[in-house]
Amino acid sequence: MDLILIDGDQVNFLPAFGNAVVSVQPGKITASGKTTINGKKVCIEGDESKVEVKNCSYVAPPFVIPGLGTLTIKALGPDQLTTKSKSGNKGIIVKGSVFIAEFKVTSPAKQPPPANSPDPLPMYPGQGELVPSNVKIKAT
Repeated sequence: MDLILIDGDQVNFLPAFGNAVVSVQPGKITASGKTTINGKKVCIEGDESKVEVKNCSYVAPPFVIPGLGTLTIKALGPDQLTTKSKSGNKGIIVKGSVFIAEFKVTSPAKQPPPANSPDPLPMYPGQGELVPSNVKIKAT
C-alpha cells in the first residue's frame, strides 16, 4: 500500500545526472484518471510521460560554462504503479521509491576558452521522487 498521486502533485528530480550536475526545479504532474480524491483526478499510467521541466541549467566537467536542458520522467519505478487498483483500466501512480529521469540537453555546456568546445552528450540519466499531496488514501 502506498499513497496515490493526484493532479498537481510535485515531482522532484535529484541533481546528479551521471557526470552532469543539474540545477533542478520541481515539476508538476497532470492527472488524467477517471477516479478522484478530494475533487482532484488521480494520476494514472502514462501521466508521468507528460512531465517536463524546461530551461534547467547544468554543468558536466570539464564543460563548466553552464548549458540548458529539459528534465523528464523516462520510466516509473517498479513500485510506483498499482497492480490491483485501477482507474479506467490503467494502473494508478503511487509514491513508491524513485523513478528513472532523463535530462535532455537543449543548449550544451561548454569548456572555458581557449578550448570552448561544447558537451557532446545529448542526454544524461538520473532519478527523482514523487511527492504526493494526498496523505491518507493508499492503493496497491
